[in-house]
Amino acid sequence: MKHFTYTNALKKGLFMLSILGCGIVSAQTTTTSTDIAKKTNAIRVIDNKGTIKYLQVENGITQITNTSTNKTTTTWQLGGDLTKDTYIDANGKKFALDGLALLADTAAASTDAKDKSKHDDTSPGSGYTLLVRDEATGEIKKKKVEGLVKSGHEKHTAAADSTTDLDITAAVTLPIFSNIWVYRNGAKLIAGEDYTVADKKVTIKPKTTAAHVTAGTNWSINNGDIFEIQYVR
Repeated sequence: MKHFTYTNALKKGLFMLSILGCGIVSAQTTTTSTDIAKKTNAIRVIDNKGTIKYLQVENGITQITNTSTNKTTTTWQLGGDLTKDTYIDANGKKFALDGLALLADTAAASTDAKDKSKHDDTSPGSGYTLLVRDEATGEIKKKKVEGLVKSGHEKHTAAADSTTDLDITAAVTLPIFSNIWVYRNGAKLIAGEDYTVADKKVTIKPKTTAAHVTAGTNWSINNGDIFEIQYVR
């Protein structure tokens, strides 16, 4: 708690400050029975009616007091520990951060990111992570790039000649056609015609009808054919 003597001019200034401070606080804070006078980060002011009031900072706001010039100057600024869960409702308005640095395309993705790391950690991780939003809680978290975008490759060798469909079961749930490529002995097959995809299964569909023979697009599965599945998800 800080006490100081003030002139009429200072008194008027503090009165305006107390009105402004009360107006700001009332928009976000409800009245409680907490004894604010006992808090070390509270500033005591007196309005023109003689009413003692207190201004304080909490939850991500830092208070700095400077008395080096025989004047007490108190500054409130962004930065500090959150003391409780905090939500900002954009309410349909734009919420943006200007002045952010643009990473080069060669910037390395992090492989050793740490949970709840801070900018001044003595042994920080390296590289870069992505910020993501938890849809269940709205909380902002971070994620390794490799955990968001995954690629894979699987190979299957045909065990016998066949003119019927061949099902290949992958180790993971596969993405949609635009993110998956299937090859037969190095030649790319046509999505939706030569093969279909459903969950973890790729179904190879040979073309053996008379129409395909006439058109020269017929083919069947031969013993030893190698089918490669490549995907990004």
